[in-house]
Amino acid sequence: MLRSMLRSLVPGTVAAVVLLGGGCARTTEHVVNVLGSTSIQPFAEFLAEQYNKKNAGRQVEVQGGGSTAGLQAVTNGLADIGTCSRALKADEAQQFTPTLIARDGVAIVVNPANPLNGLTTEQLRGLFSGRITNWREVGGKDGPVRPITREEGSGTRESFVNLVMGKERISPGALTQESNGAVKELVRGDPAAVGYMSLGLVGKELKAVSVDGAEPTAGNVLAGTYKVARPFLFVTRGPVRPEAQAFIDFVLSPEGQKILETEGLVRAK
Repeated sequence: MLRSMLRSLVPGTVAAVVLLGGGCARTTEHVVNVLGSTSIQPFAEFLAEQYNKKNAGRQVEVQGGGSTAGLQAVTNGLADIGTCSRALKADEAQQFTPTLIARDGVAIVVNPANPLNGLTTEQLRGLFSGRITNWREVGGKDGPVRPITREEGSGTRESFVNLVMGKERISPGALTQESNGAVKELVRGDPAAVGYMSLGLVGKELKAVSVDGAEPTAGNVLAGTYKVARPFLFVTRGPVRPEAQAFIDFVLSPEGQKILETEGLVRAK
């Protein structure tokens, strides 16, 4: 299963890509390099695996690094396709061409031992800004709150900030992690923790709580009732090589969309 492929990105991956340059860039004209969001990474890896099996002589290679790194890789020619798990900013939209491949909920996750099943947006702001420091303040057990956030440049973090935090800032005391996998491991091992991650990657090891009364499900993302949701984008710049376009077409095909839907995402069309 795709979820078994979830793993933490090794720090320094993006730096290695930039430093190695040609070694990690296209090795042949048939290789398509996809780089960016760690939220999209495991889904893109699974799609690439299926695509490579069906297309002898062609190869799609996928790496993580973060949404901003994906855009930079496309700009620098290190990737054919950047992956971005947030809406493009106004200046980015002028430089890049986004292709919506799916929609995803940003799940608010707690340890299964946490008795809470739901939080409001205002409560989430308090937990992640540091205004609320004890679970008892939001109806939980007496005990400290340990918020876990993503790093700067993460599409998941930018989506969470835009959708939840409003004008408040995430507390400097929040523990910063560089991948969905790292967030997952910390929350799984800490009953006091609260984090956020791609809904499609939560699995059965964590509890994803409702937000403002809406359950975090693909159906509710599609219906628009679960508001903490964001786009999954393939991003290109300028002319797209035929080999890269063929992979994009596969992802947008009924087969590719069915794969994403089966793994917990909401299809693009």
